[in-house]
Formats: sequence, structure tokens, C-alpha cells
Amino acid sequence: MNISPALLQFLAGGLGGLVRGLVGVTKSQTFDPKTFKFQWQYFAATLVISMIVGQFGGVVFNGDWRASLLAGYAGSDFIESMYKLSLAKFFKP
Repeated sequence: MNISPALLQFLAGGLGGLVRGLVGVTKSQTFDPKTFKFQWQYFAATLVISMIVGQFGGVVFNGDWRASLLAGYAGSDFIESMYKLSLAKFFKP
């Protein structure tokens, strides 16, 4: 089976977001199985954003699906870091 690199990046980003979401749910200090209500809309939005960020990460790092996976996991932290790294190039003394 031959998967296109773009689809692989997209799916890897989604997998990273899925892992991040599940870790967040299980690490929640207010987690009580009796009163827990899963917010599907928030979780779905997070996955879509992770897929997009994963796609971006794969493009920035020359199609590496591992970068997409990490980008999907880190999400907005990844974008913020890339932004800071890009600006640092312009403001070197």
C-alpha cells in the first residue's frame, strides 16, 4: 500500500492530537468517572487542528511524518515555537 506523504502527515498529526487528548483526559485532576462528561465537539475540533498543524509540521520538516506526529501532539505550542524560531533569524545582532 502506497500512501501519499501529505495524507501520511495529516494522519500522523491527527494521531498525535488523539494521544494528547487522551493523555489530557486521563491526567485531569478533576476526573471523576461518575460525573465525567466527554465533550465531543471540543475533542473533534482539537483533532482537526492537530491534523492541520501536523500537516504544517511535515511541510516545514521536508515531509517527515515523525515531525507531523510531534506537531499534532504539541499543537499550538509547536506553532508558537516555530514562530519564535523564525523571528529569531530576523533579529540576530
